[in-house]
Amino acid sequence: MFSSKSVAVIFTVVAICFAVIEISQAMPSIGHYGKRFDPMGGIDYIQICLNNCAQCKKMFGDYFQGQTCAESCLKFKGKAIPDCEDFPSIAPFLNALD
Repeated sequence: MFSSKSVAVIFTVVAICFAVIEISQAMPSIGHYGKRFDPMGGIDYIQICLNNCAQCKKMFGDYFQGQTCAESCLKFKGKAIPDCEDFPSIAPFLNALD
């Protein structure tokens, strides 16, 4: 009914389709990262931003608004990463205690 070549071609096409489906399901997160993830370098800018907010909160304690910093990381998708040693990058999150 079918020649061996056509069966081999159909089998190959089906195998490739299954492989593509499996690969796309294995990496679902890459599709929704958008600009916040660099797939070539493996850098997640939002995670770096959140980690820096936590580090600054540990360093400055009550003088640093960690929650506001973390919310800005999510709002701006990690585009403005705070650096605890760079005053202009953390100035919006500092408060003076009386």
